[in-house]
Amino acid sequence: MGLDHKAFEAKNLWNQTFEYLRQFHAPIVRIWFSELTPTDFSSGMLTLACQTIIQKRHLLHNCKEIFTQAVQAVSGRLVTVHFTCEESESSGSGLRLSEETVLSPDFIFDNFVIGPTNHLAHSTCQAVVQNPGKLYNPLFIHGSPGLGKTHLLQATCQALLRSLPDVRIEYVSCDHFINMFNDAVRAGRTSEFRTRFRQNPDVLIVDDVHFLARLETTQEEFFHTFNALFQSGRQIILSSDSLPGEIPKLEQRLVSRFVHGMIAPIGRPCFETRCDIVRYKARLRGIEMPDDVVIIVARRFEDNVRELEGAISKIHGYAMLNGGKYDLETAYMALGDATPPSERIVSLQQIVDQVTVVYNVRLQDMQSKRRSRSIALPRQVSMYIARRKTHHSLAEIGGFFGGRDHTTVLHAIRSIEKSCSQDAGVRRHIEQIELNIDGEVARTTGFLTDIRKRKLAN
Repeated sequence: MGLDHKAFEAKNLWNQTFEYLRQFHAPIVRIWFSELTPTDFSSGMLTLACQTIIQKRHLLHNCKEIFTQAVQAVSGRLVTVHFTCEESESSGSGLRLSEETVLSPDFIFDNFVIGPTNHLAHSTCQAVVQNPGKLYNPLFIHGSPGLGKTHLLQATCQALLRSLPDVRIEYVSCDHFINMFNDAVRAGRTSEFRTRFRQNPDVLIVDDVHFLARLETTQEEFFHTFNALFQSGRQIILSSDSLPGEIPKLEQRLVSRFVHGMIAPIGRPCFETRCDIVRYKARLRGIEMPDDVVIIVARRFEDNVRELEGAISKIHGYAMLNGGKYDLETAYMALGDATPPSERIVSLQQIVDQVTVVYNVRLQDMQSKRRSRSIALPRQVSMYIARRKTHHSLAEIGGFFGGRDHTTVLHAIRSIEKSCSQDAGVRRHIEQIELNIDGEVARTTGFLTDIRKRKLAN
């Protein structure tokens, strides 16, 4: 069989396999799969060339079994898939990234949607790439689960690998760090463990460092690891669901080191940012999501980017069974009829009614020019909730509260987001107010979904 014929057969088989994956395994498909190059098909093996080591490791770890099943389904033969890459995994002094480290090709800076609640964390990560070990060391990123901490850590890791040819990075979850340390102690290989984490890396990145809580022996080990790297000017990047001082039973000496550098919060994305995230995540899968569907997804899932991604996967799957139509009907089929509080019809007056009760203030006071904290805080809380639960613009919200402009409302929103991350009392008040609003709206107005269903039925 000639080389040209082999190449043609490999390309034809890959094209059919890719289409099969798009139809039957939509959740794993990414637009960069189209950049994979079939280079050979012989001896029962289809060889695909990847552009980067990151892509190769991702495919080997997450996709090899599904790719093999797909190529066998379309060929009707016992075929396996092999991945290659010309990019070197090593620098002159060893592996640049530990063999077991698997990063997502999706998690790069270009794919991170920037909004007011994550701008600081994004900019500090980029600054670290430009000057590791010097500007923000350590860098501590904190926020609730599913808001993009891991995306930023992996984006930073990949950007460092691209910009510094000889950099050596240890990227590890805290849970994996703990397990490796315990295994090393049991096997009597603590010296090897310490060489790996204290001597080898130029950059140490640890995700979910709050799992150190209550583990005294591991905290001791991590304390000395941190000191060894920090004192030699090497970069440390950490992420956590909580601020250092709020991690239960974390030793004070670790808290003091974590807060020594830069602390960057990530908050819940606003409605506009969630819309941008849905559009961008859809495009990564080769989908152009209509605006009305984007809005439904962004309104339905407020707290977690992973939930947005899950909704996109469901809609994608249903669309593949519905002739490739990404319309409202497909979205409702995929997401079901459960209507969250964010899709109920909420008025500014209903928000004010609940805020005035909780904070014991009057509407006319919040609409006045008074700036005392007893008035300013409930006014800012009202603006924050209005932005979350209504479709009103910043200017419209500001106009309702005494003719204030959109910059005042934006400042109020950012102030409350910051307060929510630092003050449990403010957070509890807002949760209670939103719960009261949802209960009141459910009793008095019905659901927006019911209206939309009737429109679809007509």
